[in-house]
Amino acid sequence: MYFIAAFGILMMCLSSIMIVSPNYWSNRIIEFSKKSYFHWFEVITRLIAGFGFVLFSKSTMYPLLTFGIGCLLITVGIGLIITGSVRHRKFAIWSAHKFISTFRPAGFSSFIFGIFLIYISTIGVVGN
Repeated sequence: MYFIAAFGILMMCLSSIMIVSPNYWSNRIIEFSKKSYFHWFEVITRLIAGFGFVLFSKSTMYPLLTFGIGCLLITVGIGLIITGSVRHRKFAIWSAHKFISTFRPAGFSSFIFGIFLIYISTIGVVGN
């Protein structure tokens, strides 16, 4: 359950950057996507997060939802492997430019979702 809470805290921190400075966020995405390890870092972190959500789903307030989020993250990780690093990199750069105007509202949404993850994995769990 602490894995999911930590994920929520990380999500809130990254969301704060999106809210405060969408341009900075966009530039960092573009800069990061040019790194040689970008693609595999994205794949591995999604797979780890997905397996963590699946593994700890039963210890949350909404185990089925948490399990579903984990399965979605695993599916995205596998999809990125299939997509390949070249297309993944192009998509990251394209989306960083295309969606810059939606980063702030998306940041607010993901910040709230981070709070929700913390709640369902710690505070909202009966017996804690």
